[in-house]
Amino acid sequence: MNNLENKKIDRSLSLSHSGFTLLENLIIVLIMGIFSAIAAPSWLGFINHNRLTTSIDRIYWAMQTTREEAKRSKEIWQISFRDQNNTVQWAIHRRDDTPTEPQWITLDQNVQIDSTETTLYQNQTTKIWRMQFDYKGRANGQLGRVTLSLRNGSQAKRCVFVSTLLGTLRKAQNNPKPDKPEGGKSCY
Repeated sequence: MNNLENKKIDRSLSLSHSGFTLLENLIIVLIMGIFSAIAAPSWLGFINHNRLTTSIDRIYWAMQTTREEAKRSKEIWQISFRDQNNTVQWAIHRRDDTPTEPQWITLDQNVQIDSTETTLYQNQTTKIWRMQFDYKGRANGQLGRVTLSLRNGSQAKRCVFVSTLLGTLRKAQNNPKPDKPEGGKSCY
């Protein structure tokens, strides 16, 4: 045999033995499964907290918009919140108007209004929470907060406060300890 034929035989042998064995492939799949099992809960937690933060940012923006609309139109405007069919919705409207269905804006399905920590005025008949701003952008009546939590039972909470009669808005999130020893709120 000449040199050329030896090279062809060596090349065909090396091509037939290239790649991974079944055992090597199983080990790779096993390692990827372990990494996925470790990373998945953290990723899901990140996604859920992102949903909660995005929803509270939208509510904060809506409350600012309500205040600005009251100042612009020189009338009392209201933002209303409801939990309809396991969906949190909000609507901006004049105080004396009832929002129509197209006015209600839906938040993420994974969030809910935390009724134990929401301190806005709530109509006992309609179960709608509300916050009003007068023609100067000040809080018209009761101060308070709207608090959102996750439907999956997570302890994470986010809230928006109307904290002064001047209509000052601020956002907060849950804290490990309540603000009062007995029956206090954790979102402050």
